[in-house]
This record gives sequence, C-alpha cells and structure tokens, in this order.
Amino acid sequence: MTTNGHPERNGPLIRLRALVKTYVSAAGAFPALRGVDLDFEAGEFVSVVGRSGSGKSTLLNMLTGIDRPTSGSVWIAGTEIHRLPEGAMARWRGRNMGIVFQFYQLLPTLSLIENIMLPMDLCDSYPREEREERALALLDLVGLREHAYKMPGAVSGGQQQSAALARALANDPPIIVADEPTGNLDSRAADAVVALLEAAADRGKTVVMVTHDPRLARRSSRIVTLADGRIVNGQAPSPQATERGAHGA
Repeated sequence: MTTNGHPERNGPLIRLRALVKTYVSAAGAFPALRGVDLDFEAGEFVSVVGRSGSGKSTLLNMLTGIDRPTSGSVWIAGTEIHRLPEGAMARWRGRNMGIVFQFYQLLPTLSLIENIMLPMDLCDSYPREEREERALALLDLVGLREHAYKMPGAVSGGQQQSAALARALANDPPIIVADEPTGNLDSRAADAVVALLEAAADRGKTVVMVTHDPRLARRSSRIVTLADGRIVNGQAPSPQATERGAHGA
C-alpha cells in the first residue's frame, strides 16, 4: 500500500514500482528492464535468477543506486534512492548497502583487515579506536581471523570472497546485495559463502543474491526469475520470509 505514491513505513523494506531501464547505443534502444514491480521484506533472502541478458545485473544496479532507472521508482526504507544526488547517494549506499561482487574487488595492496576497515574509514561509522577490533570480529565471523594481516593474494579465492562478505558487513548495513558471489568458486567454497549469506539473513539482514546456480538459489527463502527484463515468477515474499523479517534483529 502507498499514500500519495509514498510507501507506508510498515510496508516492505524495498519497493520497486514500474521500473524501466533502457540503454541507448548506436545500434538502437535496448530495454533491460520492462516495468518491474517487486517487493523485498526485511530479513528476506532472495535469489534472482535468469539467463544471461535477462536483466539480473541491471536490477541489482537499480537496487544499489549504481545506475538510475529510465522511469519508475526504487524505494528503500522510505527513501526514493534514485532521486538522491550523487554525493548523497554514495553516503546512503555506504551506510545502508553491503555489496559483494563476483570478482571480490578487494584492494590488493591492503591486508584483509585493512580492506574490511576501509568502509568504516570512508563512512566514519565507528570510532577510530574500535575499527580494528570490529574488523577482527567480522573476520572471525567468516572464519578468517588467523589470516587478518595477510594480503588478498596470499589466501584462496573462497577466502577472498568470505573476506569480501566481511567487508560488506563492516558498517552493519540492513541490506546485503551479492552479484554472482560464487561464480568463481568451487562447490565447497560456494556452499560456505551462501551459508554466510543465510546467517546474515537469520540475523535480520535483507539479502539479495544473483546466481546462475539453481542448487544455491534453492537455499534462499524466495526465488525471483527474470526473462527479457520482466519478472516471470517470485514476486510475492514467502510467509517464512515475512516472519523472519518481523523477528530479525
């Protein structure tokens, strides 16, 4: 429900309404998203699946504010994020979104702990004297405390992705967005990363994961399928997801 176009405060955490994204090139216009309506509840773990070119990554770019829609709206916790100026968007994203990429995106010249402290430094979200201790606690959460002072190149791909997830949690954001986070991992490492995302949802985080792996997608509370820029199933949150959001911390 909305009032004058504004989502109710007690409604879903994320609301996408009539979302359209069209890219224009020399070859013409390409519609990546075609009128998407979609809700995400607090504490829900959603997998977004679909063939290459179906609009999955574009959808995530809309959620994170990395790109802006051609038309339609993206409401998150009462903020219409696509209308924020770039500077305000960056600050909002740093405090409200944890993003995990397929290729880790750890800075190779910083140790794991320094990578995890960086979002705290950029957002000034914790007192300076507390940041190292918090980063160590997050590394402990993902099983990497003993590797805290190693450089990313000195640990495995699965460990780098786990560190990237710890970094995404650095500012304690309510939303975690993961774009093919297991795409470069073997099955054992992939299972471990998805288990960490499940645990984040169990702690009340809203997790949105793009994946090409049906086996991993089935571990989420809901699967949303995209085809040709449209949602073909999975629009409604599951009752379990709604209950999880109501009780999540």
